Amino acid sequence: MQRRDFLKTSLAFGALASMPWSSAIGKTGHALRVGLIGTGMRGQVLLGELLKQDGVDIVALCDIDSFALEGAARILSEAGRPKARIYTGQGDAWREMLAKARLDAVLVATPWELHAPMSMAAMEARVAVGCEVVAAVTLEEHWEVLRTQLRTGTPYMLLENVCYRRDVLATLNMVRQDVFGELIHLEGGYEHDLRKVKFNSGVPGQPYGGGVEFGDKGWSESRWRTPHSVARNGELYPSHGIGPCAMWANINRGNRFVRMTSYASKSRGLHNHVLDEGGADHPNAKVQFSLGDVVTTQIACEQGETILLTHDTSLPRPYSLGFRVQGTKGLWMDVNESIYIEGRSAKAHQWELAQPWLDRYDHPLWRKYGDEAAGGGHGGMDFFVVRAFVESLKASAPMPIDIYDAVTWSAITPLSERSIGLGNMTVEFPDFTAGAWKTRKPIFALDGS
Repeated sequence: MQRRDFLKTSLAFGALASMPWSSAIGKTGHALRVGLIGTGMRGQVLLGELLKQDGVDIVALCDIDSFALEGAARILSEAGRPKARIYTGQGDAWREMLAKARLDAVLVATPWELHAPMSMAAMEARVAVGCEVVAAVTLEEHWEVLRTQLRTGTPYMLLENVCYRRDVLATLNMVRQDVFGELIHLEGGYEHDLRKVKFNSGVPGQPYGGGVEFGDKGWSESRWRTPHSVARNGELYPSHGIGPCAMWANINRGNRFVRMTSYASKSRGLHNHVLDEGGADHPNAKVQFSLGDVVTTQIACEQGETILLTHDTSLPRPYSLGFRVQGTKGLWMDVNESIYIEGRSAKAHQWELAQPWLDRYDHPLWRKYGDEAAGGGHGGMDFFVVRAFVESLKASAPMPIDIYDAVTWSAITPLSERSIGLGNMTVEFPDFTAGAWKTRKPIFALDGS
């Protein structure tokens, strides 16, 4: 970037930062001007969901990967949409986009370590943020993201799609209607064989398997995600599991996490995969992976509930998020697709199929928008999470998954690393709300709006 352009960019960024966020949209009723930072596989899914929303113009795309940018531009073209302005060519091209593209909102779908700096810069520029999970990497970064949002007032939503999964919302409906009684114990996690996501051939467009490359020689998630498995040991991806648990337990809204303890098993899965697929002579066979194959985290809540999270991404297994909702009247478990409610189930102490119950308590959101969500990413969950972000902005309404949710759920990662590093020591959980959890009321998915 030339010095003259840099000065123009800096002045524009500073001017935006001096304006209240609401002035970015005003009261003119114009379409939301949305940009996307990160146009890889996840970014393109989000782009497809944005195209389904009314009153949204995709005006800017940013990535350093030309293959990814071409794919996103093709999606726009095939949808009959105008070309978006492209920002690329350097690692901080996204800063230029925030300064020059006159955005109302931006979706951040980049590697984890970039989420915090990009989100904070967008909020400083009064550009509303829809951030892919996770919110940040280090604990201090979580505090910085929170402070930035509170200071600027810029809307921020964590795009945790599993909170909108149909069975998850149905069970939320059941919790609120006292089907399970008083909640006692919850479970969730991320149990997903990612060996062929963390390793590939490095060929653009071939993200799954075909080799055992990662880092600079990998492509897509193997380029950035696998180095975390080399360097870090903890609950690296908590929000898919903890998000629904937090909504069931009213975390940050009448309840809070107070302490947690994490354990990590030995690490074998990724190393064995390299040996099996690449051979003992492959350079990556010498890599030492820090991430335990199975990481478990036990969390205690202020109101007395316990939560168990499991992170299991390096071993052969079917996909599962391992949900369990257990109360004084019964429980639901997604692994065996079963439910038992004392006095209401057909036979005492015997499981019955959960689906009839899930159908009976289907959430109003799915009843209302299920047909529109059909065919959407991740079984329709992506439709709901993107729509919630867009519609909340249009209505100037609070984000259904807000900044407190984002940092609370995501901070489990550095806290788990600390616990494991200290020999499985129990660590205190920060109160990011500074006591506001005592009076804040639930707002997530209260009805069909």
